[in-house]
Amino acid sequence: MTTTEEVPVNKNKKYRKPKPWDTDDIDHWKMEEFKVGDMSSHLLEESSFATLFPKYREKYLQQVWPNVVSCLKEFGVHALLDLIEGSMTVKTTRKTWDPYVIVKARDMIKLLARSVPFEQAKRVLQDEMTSDVIKIGNVTSNKERFVKRRQRLVGPNGNTLKALELLTECYIKVQGSTVAALGPYKGIKQVRNIVMDTMNNIHPIYNIKILMTKRELMKDPALKEESWDRFLPQFKKKNVQTKKPKKQVVKKKYTPFPPPQQPSKVDLQLESGEYFMKEIEKKQKKNDEKEQATQEKTAQKRKEKEAAFVAPKEENLQLNDKVVETNDASVDIEALKKKLKSKNLKSAGIPKIASNGIEDSPAVSTESSEVPKKKKKKKTKLNSDSEALPQNNNPEDGSDNIAPKKKKKKKVLTDVVLESTSDQLIEEESVVNSGKKRKKSKDKIVTSENVENDATSPKKKKKLKKEKS
Repeated sequence: MTTTEEVPVNKNKKYRKPKPWDTDDIDHWKMEEFKVGDMSSHLLEESSFATLFPKYREKYLQQVWPNVVSCLKEFGVHALLDLIEGSMTVKTTRKTWDPYVIVKARDMIKLLARSVPFEQAKRVLQDEMTSDVIKIGNVTSNKERFVKRRQRLVGPNGNTLKALELLTECYIKVQGSTVAALGPYKGIKQVRNIVMDTMNNIHPIYNIKILMTKRELMKDPALKEESWDRFLPQFKKKNVQTKKPKKQVVKKKYTPFPPPQQPSKVDLQLESGEYFMKEIEKKQKKNDEKEQATQEKTAQKRKEKEAAFVAPKEENLQLNDKVVETNDASVDIEALKKKLKSKNLKSAGIPKIASNGIEDSPAVSTESSEVPKKKKKKKTKLNSDSEALPQNNNPEDGSDNIAPKKKKKKKVLTDVVLESTSDQLIEEESVVNSGKKRKKSKDKIVTSENVENDATSPKKKKKLKKEKS
């Protein structure tokens, strides 16, 4: 008899069946491409995703949106851009032949909203590509520290970021409080670790050195199954403490007596009389104090706001080598008006007369005979009529019989002129500046000679004749 020895079977592999198709040359981690026709029927439900975008991206998205629509149309996905709400939406349709493409489309519009250009964002739709938006705003509370560390990630002229992109084979975009990364799964994982380390105060140059050494070690097939820890650089954390300036403590004079005991809350309440007040009165007092404090604050804020509308003091302005001083005192408008009117009077040729009136000035007397006047010699023709006229040879009368007739005419003329000038002066009394120093009496007084000369002019004679008629 032949006995067959039974081989013991492992419990875990008890129910396993042989798989002739599963051989060693098959790569189980390889992602096969999904093609048109792999899905037997269309999607039963419509799924959609929407994301908001900032206003500064509106112009770019408006330009690029036709390309986005045509790119997603190949996968049977419908895209919408709403400029009123500021949102982008992607939806599946009955023509969608890839069930996972809607998630890829969602990632694409997210990257577009985070300032990633369309040429890079459309790479997400590939099967071997993925994206990640890393939030870095909440890592540090201090704003200055956050800005410094974010700048450390970018590097001078963006050199650090370029080095990371080359080593990880990913596209990296630092924007605001987020870092958008796009690339293969392995590279995205490395980018996330490096970004979080830099925000936790570990310089990215250390991680770049580690990645460079790993890249060189991957080329050697002998080191494929060995540990690379001995080759990788190890950086020790140095805690360098900054020396703070010591506070100068002022020593007080020594006194053997202890300080006086401070009053307690009860003592203070007894002093103020609050201890004996009711609870309602205490509450009312507190409310009154609060109201008073708020009123003071509002008044102070109002003053600060009004201070912005107060015009600043103007400095001395130089115009044509003359300093023009501006004072806070208000300008006397009436004085300016009087000054301008007086200038107009001068230009018109009207003489200045004292503000007291016509009666005060000695020149405006009605008796013109009292003022001396040079007599003009006139040639007279001797006619028979002139011989017949009686001659008055009185030595006391120093004139001919014709002279008094002429004097009478002059009196009439002077009276008319004086009346007209007095009317003008009464009207223009307000023009004369009473505050200014008056000029000498010679300039002010209008002599009867001047009046008579004016009256004897031929133009004024015609006017006077018209007025008489």
